Amino acid sequence: MIRVQTEDFDSGAELEKMRTGCAGKVGAIVSFIGLVRDLNQGNQISQLTLEHYPGMTEKALEKVAADAIEHWNLVDSIIIHRVGPLMLDNRIVFVAAASPHRKNAFLACEYMIDTLKTDAPFWKQEDTPVGKRWVGT
Repeated sequence: MIRVQTEDFDSGAELEKMRTGCAGKVGAIVSFIGLVRDLNQGNQISQLTLEHYPGMTEKALEKVAADAIEHWNLVDSIIIHRVGPLMLDNRIVFVAAASPHRKNAFLACEYMIDTLKTDAPFWKQEDTPVGKRWVGT
């Protein structure tokens, strides 16, 4: 399951839905939550704005999830990525992998977050004391 949204997400509720949906089929669920941090490249960040290419972004995330499911034999996966203006400590991204075995769940979760950082069409603009700047994802 993938979603791109402006609203915050409830990671606990997402994990519970995954757990109940996979009941009896998995031995591990591994998750990752990315947050807006206060410093990047030595500058204070007051706000982060994420933009995306609708349609293309979802296809890229679907491919990341499908590749992880196939390669690590996952029972389920989740990628939720927020867009729009985000403040310090806001949740940006949630990734989870459900597998019969913990090692595959860990590896798949790491793969999904690493790959979406490089392959998904998101653009980041940071608000700093010296102005706004676009940064590479």
